Amino acid sequence: MKHGEDHMRSIVVWTAASLLTAVTVSAAEPTPVTRLMRPATKDIWKVCWLSPCDQAVSPGIVHLDLSADRPGVIDQNASQARPVAIQYSDGYLLRRKIHRYASFATLPLFATEFALGQSMFNTTPADDSAKRGLHAAIGAGIIGLFGVNTVTGAWNLFGEGRKDPNHRTLRLVHGLLMMAADAGFVATAMSGPNSRNPQHALTYETDKVTHRNLGIASISVGTAGYLLMLFGNR
Repeated sequence: MKHGEDHMRSIVVWTAASLLTAVTVSAAEPTPVTRLMRPATKDIWKVCWLSPCDQAVSPGIVHLDLSADRPGVIDQNASQARPVAIQYSDGYLLRRKIHRYASFATLPLFATEFALGQSMFNTTPADDSAKRGLHAAIGAGIIGLFGVNTVTGAWNLFGEGRKDPNHRTLRLVHGLLMMAADAGFVATAMSGPNSRNPQHALTYETDKVTHRNLGIASISVGTAGYLLMLFGNR
């Protein structure tokens, strides 16, 4: 009888020790359990007849959550591209408004100056005296317009707007084209022919062709930059 009681006591002690060990090990494990797995590659020979195939998993490390409340695979690359909020100052918005409203006069000035200059190109200096002042005034207006837009646009582009990824390449190309046109208009004004100066009278015809070519090139570059931003920045 005593021997049976000792045997029963040993079974109870062994069972209690086993339960205590299991509880200790279970408490030591973190919950939920997170492990790292390599993403599965897409099988190009797999054909799905009843349901669309899964998209290929992008390369990288994925986290497999083995917990019961959030099962599944989470791709860490999906959370990398997040929109970043960019706050602009009142000065930036004011310069942008000036730049935009002033640019409305770009194409009308281009068209008027081109038509006026072409009509002067086909006449003699004596016949275009009435148009010369208007031509010079419109040219000065174009240079002034591009001066204002260059200051406001470059200030915003290389200032607060340099961190804005939205249409960054488009804005940069637009700015470079308009600055190139701005320099071209200055060169066009400096190359204007002058038949009244005896030193320039001999090269009047050559200077007139150079002046027209520079003007057409500058107008073309400026128009390309204007239309690029007009139709590209939607």
